[in-house]
Amino acid sequence: MFFNTEKKEEKKVLLLHENIRVGCVSESKEAVIRKVGQMLVDSGYVDWPYVEAMLEREKTFSTFMGNGLALPHGVEEAKKEIKASGIAVMTFPDGVDWDGNQVHVVIGIAGVGEEHLEILSVIADKMLDEAAARCLAEGDVNTVYQILAGEE
Repeated sequence: MFFNTEKKEEKKVLLLHENIRVGCVSESKEAVIRKVGQMLVDSGYVDWPYVEAMLEREKTFSTFMGNGLALPHGVEEAKKEIKASGIAVMTFPDGVDWDGNQVHVVIGIAGVGEEHLEILSVIADKMLDEAAARCLAEGDVNTVYQILAGEE
């Protein structure tokens, strides 16, 4: 699966257990984007300006994907702030208002080059499966990791 591949050079893992937070308390969309972005910063995937670029993206184009999922990511100009491809996940049992839509799973994405397209594709495929989407929204850290890392 895409999330566990390693090339000959040492490649940073895309999803770390510590970048999965489940059962989060609902708050504003902006606060959620800042928190999921900070997780990417703290893990060394991006520099701080990328988080601001994630907020900028939301001003022009919502990252709500349907089925209770939002995939915040930075604008194209912020690619230079990405050090390695990675994701961070937050789940909200009570949902988050995402411009009038209920979101239960927020996955912040940083992709080097065109890797963000592949990451988006893998996540979208997982979320098409309603059982997997429900497990992501309601599962514990290990369940979320297993689904997104392809170890289900």
